[in-house]
Amino acid sequence: MIRRTALRAIAGVAVTAALALPLTQGAQAATPETAATIAATINAEDNTPFRWMELDGLQSDFRSMCPAGHCAGFRSLVLTDDVMQQEFEGHKFFVYAPATGEYGFFPDSDIVVRTVDHPSQVRLVDTGLIRSHPCVEVRYGDPDRPDRARVVATATTLM
Repeated sequence: MIRRTALRAIAGVAVTAALALPLTQGAQAATPETAATIAATINAEDNTPFRWMELDGLQSDFRSMCPAGHCAGFRSLVLTDDVMQQEFEGHKFFVYAPATGEYGFFPDSDIVVRTVDHPSQVRLVDTGLIRSHPCVEVRYGDPDRPDRARVVATATTLM
């Protein structure tokens, strides 16, 4: 009886350790040092999907994420420091393609949103909207009245 109880206890510990091993390995992979290594190995100019664009009020930014212990890097467009220092109060930022009247989205953690409140939340990723329109604008104002919104930044594809 004691042998059977001891065997069950040892089996329980072994199963717990086997299940916890991948989780601890994932936690090690998600360290800031790993993310910094990824960023350091990527040449900023060669890998930017925005190199064929004229940017006004926007700049390319590299970010790395480590969801579930698997690190990945991506490029996006963010507002320049000059634009970030401007006064913004009472309205929303949104992405708009004036040629067709289409709207874009901003990534907000793991979801996408149509509008954001703060200039630091403005982040454009390489999407179909940016690739399929000659000009995409970040506007500030009422998204339901884009013609009255203030244009704060533009990304124009050079053709």
